[in-house]
Amino acid sequence: MDHAADHAGQGRPGSAGEHALQEANGSRERADRFYREQMSDHLNGHMREFVGRMEMMFVGSADGGGECDVTFRAGPPGFVRVLDPRTIAWPEYRGNGVMASAGNILENAHVGLLFMDFVRDLVGLHVNGAAALLSPSEFAERHPEEPLDGDVPGRRPERWVAVHVDEAYIHCSKHVPRLMPVPRNREWGTDDRRAKGGDAFGVAAERGLGVYAKRAQRQAS
Repeated sequence: MDHAADHAGQGRPGSAGEHALQEANGSRERADRFYREQMSDHLNGHMREFVGRMEMMFVGSADGGGECDVTFRAGPPGFVRVLDPRTIAWPEYRGNGVMASAGNILENAHVGLLFMDFVRDLVGLHVNGAAALLSPSEFAERHPEEPLDGDVPGRRPERWVAVHVDEAYIHCSKHVPRLMPVPRNREWGTDDRRAKGGDAFGVAAERGLGVYAKRAQRQAS
């Protein structure tokens, strides 16, 4: 639903495509009620509290040509910082070196974030907006009141992603499963291949690459 131009041009949130489908399917009245009652251009107090206790989120992004990617981010509660009602940010650490989401943001600032509570409230929060990549020094300069090291012991962020909130709205609880957290030792920021899942889907082994191919050969023999 993140289409700021449509807000100004039509006076209604959402894209021309979703508006056309609403008309074709007779759902415009229901959609307008949702826009009116549930969509906000900022994070209210309930939303800020919700984000502040989340331990994971999904990040949707697209490159300049519209090719999409969805990734997962996790951390201790509060790893996504609510800087003010219109701004959130989170730290990015050393990963696999691909930097797909960050690369997309360089070409296309629009991102869609989804926070899901599978444990307590069984509800989700969509946040759409424009993202920017900040170096640690830039983040510290703009937000001197915020701790710079992030929330992962022994790891320093390579960059921060800051998002200006354009839209925030509920993901209804109707089909959200209830999950029960169990204790787990999470090795935040590890480079250990096994701790990161190894070649769980067998792609490297299929291609005869390195240690994964040797392991697959041993398992087959």
